[in-house]
Amino acid sequence: MIIFSILFFSVRLFAQQAATARAKVNSPPPLPFRQVSGVVQDSVGYGVEMATIKLISAQDSILITTDKNGIFVLENVKVATFVLTISELGYKTVVRKYLNNDQASKIVLQPITLRNQYNELKPVNINGTPSIVYKIDTVEYRSSDYKVHANATVDELLKKMEGMEVGADGSLTYMGQQIKKANLNGKPFAGGNVAQAIQTLPADIVDRAQIIDDYGEQAARTGIKDGPSTKTLNLTTKADKSIGTYGSLTTQVGNDDRYNTLLNVIHLDANQQLTLIGKFNNIVTGIANANGNRVGSAGTAKTATPSLGYRDQWDKNIQVNASYVYNFIDNLAVNNSFGEIYSYGQNGLIKNTSSFNSQSTTDNKNEGHNASVEIEYNIDKFNYLQVTPTFNYTNSNSASDGSTDNISNFTTGFEHRMLKSVIGNQNNNRGAGITVLYQHIFKKPKRNFSILIGINTSNNIANGDKFTNYSYYADSTRNTLIKDSTAHLLTKRTNLSTNYNTVITYVEPINSFSQFQFEGKVNHNVYNNNAIADTVLASMQVVELTRLANIYKYSFTETRVAFNYAYNRNKLSFSIGASAIPTVLAGDKINQNTNENVSTSLTNLRVIPVIRLQYAWSNTQRFSLAYSGTNSIPDFQQLQPFTDRSDPNNIIMGNPDLKPAFTNTIYASYNNYLANSRFSYGFNINASDFRDQTVNNIVQVPELISTSPNKYKTINEIFYANLSGSRFISANYTISKQLADRRYNLSLNGNASYGYTLAMSNDVIYHNTNWRLNERFGPRINPTGDFEVNPYIAYDVIRTFTTLAGATPTLLQTISLAVDSKMYFFKNWQVNYSITKSFINGLGDLNTNPLVLNAGFQKEFSQRKNLVLTFNIYDLLHQNNFTQQVVTAQGVTNTLSNILSRYFLVGFRLNVQKWGGTPKRNGKTLKRKGDGSFIY
Repeated sequence: MIIFSILFFSVRLFAQQAATARAKVNSPPPLPFRQVSGVVQDSVGYGVEMATIKLISAQDSILITTDKNGIFVLENVKVATFVLTISELGYKTVVRKYLNNDQASKIVLQPITLRNQYNELKPVNINGTPSIVYKIDTVEYRSSDYKVHANATVDELLKKMEGMEVGADGSLTYMGQQIKKANLNGKPFAGGNVAQAIQTLPADIVDRAQIIDDYGEQAARTGIKDGPSTKTLNLTTKADKSIGTYGSLTTQVGNDDRYNTLLNVIHLDANQQLTLIGKFNNIVTGIANANGNRVGSAGTAKTATPSLGYRDQWDKNIQVNASYVYNFIDNLAVNNSFGEIYSYGQNGLIKNTSSFNSQSTTDNKNEGHNASVEIEYNIDKFNYLQVTPTFNYTNSNSASDGSTDNISNFTTGFEHRMLKSVIGNQNNNRGAGITVLYQHIFKKPKRNFSILIGINTSNNIANGDKFTNYSYYADSTRNTLIKDSTAHLLTKRTNLSTNYNTVITYVEPINSFSQFQFEGKVNHNVYNNNAIADTVLASMQVVELTRLANIYKYSFTETRVAFNYAYNRNKLSFSIGASAIPTVLAGDKINQNTNENVSTSLTNLRVIPVIRLQYAWSNTQRFSLAYSGTNSIPDFQQLQPFTDRSDPNNIIMGNPDLKPAFTNTIYASYNNYLANSRFSYGFNINASDFRDQTVNNIVQVPELISTSPNKYKTINEIFYANLSGSRFISANYTISKQLADRRYNLSLNGNASYGYTLAMSNDVIYHNTNWRLNERFGPRINPTGDFEVNPYIAYDVIRTFTTLAGATPTLLQTISLAVDSKMYFFKNWQVNYSITKSFINGLGDLNTNPLVLNAGFQKEFSQRKNLVLTFNIYDLLHQNNFTQQVVTAQGVTNTLSNILSRYFLVGFRLNVQKWGGTPKRNGKTLKRKGDGSFIY
């Protein structure tokens, strides 16, 4: 029996060994190479950009970094068993060992989550990621660290964030720079309108607020950045509030025909967005902000700005984003202006100025339609296509009447001229265009090619009707009339323009951290202009003025060819290279004096450097430096060798030898956020130098209008010339310290600027110098959730000098004191007020020291406090005004505008919302890109 058992097990063991041997013979050999990919994310699921990935195995040693969405792809990995080390500043390093199938050609790893790492300098507990994180081209704020009251909108949230300033009109600035576009989860919201986005979106759905330097879709995909960026606000939604519906309705009515209505409906489902926003009001513009600044424009305005938005992920590869926006504004303003106009005297020592005082009433009505559709198609992992058609239509009508009283002391003698005019203008513009972007990604990592083609056309028709009465008097009174005349001119202008734009890029990687970049760009503009003038005689007969007709067509072509070397690794990122920019301007015009066709041609070539640098000590500290150069062409009318006499007192002489102007700009910024101390500071500086800038040379020619004694009127002959040497420097800073779990926020910020502007008068070059210093301190005090008070003090001084003899230097000083507050009591009552006191010196006799008091209360109803009764009264003391000083190289203008600003509004506000949790597909939670969009 024992022998039998031994024999049985021996046979079985032999059979197993034989089967194993046959399996080894039949199994395929391991693949020589494979692709390994994955995504690195933070604790809340956002991709971590620029994380370092190091793969080590018996045969490999590969080092790369993640892209802007935290994705990495390792090509040509020799063995399937390896160790990954993932590291990034501010996060704990992760080391993982992977054992994979040798026969798999593509290995997709599970998402790798990095946890935050902190070095405690003192016993302070920091919960989660830092409140402010600096990334390449992005500053990111975590909204949960900034407390706002229930049912607050995004503008209330942004006011609490360091470096942000929010205007009463919905304008937004960051570090002194205007934010021009608003996105939600990476795509434009409400057509990109900043005011509509921040004044309608609820604050409690926002996870992060990002300020992005947007260079366009092509730059975002290729990494080649050319020209200035557009400062963009991007809001990302909280994961658990990315599915649901939000709606709000505000309606208020008041005295003096005042009303304010806002309807807002938003539906979200991951990348799907449906929005309806309707805003209708009749309120005062040019009101005082809580920080003492004037915002808006002069007068009162009826506005309507409804918009529709649609965004959806049709399938995994196709995404559509469409918007339609309608704008209507009826602005009525009454202005009173006075000031001086400078000019150069015959010997340069005699004051040669003209003082003026004018009154005008202007009613501007504008309406516009803007529609766009953006279709993104990820054809496959190597090919991407984006098509964006656009359409716009605008129509405007303006009517104004006014008078200007000029008293001049010229070297030719004393002059007193009075102008009374009635002006009407109608403008109609239709435009359409399409842009197509294609990108091909090669198998070699980071090697890619792209081409963008765009065509845009615009057809503008403008009809004008101007009646002017000219009166000349013997002295400073209007008692002795020397001469008077009238002019009634009808004009019809058409302008047809077409723009053709092509951009080709190619990126050739050198290694995991560096690459060569090529960009070729051609921008071709074609213009066709016609202007016809008629005069209306006293008998009301219309006579065509052939000599004043202006018919011309021209084209401007700018080509850019750039070669860059780019390096991007860990703390350091930079690009360096050169661009060649040839330009050609050519066209022809009919000379109405000789009825001949005259051609103009102008060529130019510039070679400029390409410089971009960013150094990040950590994700809370960075330094950036960039250079850009931009061309701007003279108006073709300025280039024509003809005399334009359509205005008999201002005769225009063209100059066919003008060159395109060129602006060199250097921008630098430094930001640091000390998370443990909740202390942040930063600064930026922007310096521009202007070459071949087109300036006006106003030559004064006296014309005898009476004798015994001789009296003259002065006619301005306007010539054009190129001048180089104007420059502008501006620096902004912000310092913020938050205390007691952010219940107290101390904020100090300011701006200093210097401008040096060259100009010409009577063939003599002179310059205007402008200095400005603006300092602001505005603590935000929020000791409890039911009480908030925000005092504010600011000092603004503007000093200008002009080298013309007799030109008076200007000094405008403004001290602003302000406070606004909200107080909640009895659980559902709120009282609010804002007080602004301004002290302004330098505007003469204008009422420049107003005390503006606004107040209101509201009562919340229902358990969710989502129904609110409101009452507000504005400018209780009736002192608000809109004052402005504008200084140019040619003179200074001080303006006081009507502000019918004392009124009240009573109404209600209703908020309704329902949310359905975190987006999922096939039972799995969707991952997100860095801009908040979801990856299907």
